[in-house]
Amino acid sequence: MSSATTATAANTADAATSTQTNVFAIGRYKTVLQTVETRSCTTKSTVAVPPPKPLLIARPSEAGEYPILVLLHGYLLYNSFYSQLIQHIASHGFIVIAPQANTGEYTETPALTPEPLGPIFHIQMSIYHMIHPCFLYILAGPDTADEIKSTAAITNWLSEGLHYLLPPHVQPNINKLGLAGHSRGGKVAFALALDKEATSLKFSALIGIDPVDGMDKGKQTPPPVLTYVPHSFDLDMAVMVIGTGLGEVKKNPLFPPCAPKGVNHEDFFNECQEPACHFVAKDYGHLDLLDDDTEGLRGKTTYCLCKNGKSREPMRRFVGGIVVAFMNAYLLGDNKDLLAIKDGQKTVPVELKPIVCIG
Repeated sequence: MSSATTATAANTADAATSTQTNVFAIGRYKTVLQTVETRSCTTKSTVAVPPPKPLLIARPSEAGEYPILVLLHGYLLYNSFYSQLIQHIASHGFIVIAPQANTGEYTETPALTPEPLGPIFHIQMSIYHMIHPCFLYILAGPDTADEIKSTAAITNWLSEGLHYLLPPHVQPNINKLGLAGHSRGGKVAFALALDKEATSLKFSALIGIDPVDGMDKGKQTPPPVLTYVPHSFDLDMAVMVIGTGLGEVKKNPLFPPCAPKGVNHEDFFNECQEPACHFVAKDYGHLDLLDDDTEGLRGKTTYCLCKNGKSREPMRRFVGGIVVAFMNAYLLGDNKDLLAIKDGQKTVPVELKPIVCIG
């Protein structure tokens, strides 16, 4: 079944009347958060052209034409874990599309597990989901080909189906399209931008948020993206790579780091051609951009698998703000905020390592 429900974002109640123009704060647009289910094999769709995957959409409620950002979630995470981040971005005048990729056959709803093996299966899967993502690559399968294909399908669907989900006064501008991904989603974003799957629409900006290409150098998940040849990415678009200082640090001796050296943000940026920028939040971890309250078993594990900073709010505000500044620069031609951040003339919510930009 395909359906859409809307809810006004609680944390944007004051955005509509705010004159705040700081990209690291909630913007001037009041936002709406909308969930859309895809077609089911057992029920008829209620949307004229349903999306290939379930979507979480954050958009301004005011009338206007807005650029689009497609944001891909990390491995075994839910798109709902990014709701605060995408509402931040949307409040600055963007439509953010967050697909829900396949996250394995196991569901956290025990009722869907057949008896008499249900309770045992549920316990086993609870342990399974508490294992570090690197081990989950082995258990659940490391191949990202399906995620790349589904992201291409969603991209192609935008021009055909997105307008059916929006009110008439909110118009998507498919000619101003950005692509972003976090963790494994960052790898998928780069793969799609590198034409590993064809799309009918052209992206103008690419953002990798602590992207990860596998477990270690030589242990990349297929299809590999990194080539370890400097500036080898032939991308006809501007690129920004966001990294974390704690992503490469182990949470404890039992688990490897969530963004290991050799397959992390440093390696992705080293292969970028100009124009490209690299921002690294020194004291924050791989999952610190997520919502403060991530529900369910998977949500709880986001606090115990990776080395974290003191709180998520500063990192989430930084990621939201730098994404807005980058999109403003390369989709709307307004680079004042990005230049101010690069030149150290704008206060940012986190301490950054030295910023590197080429081009």
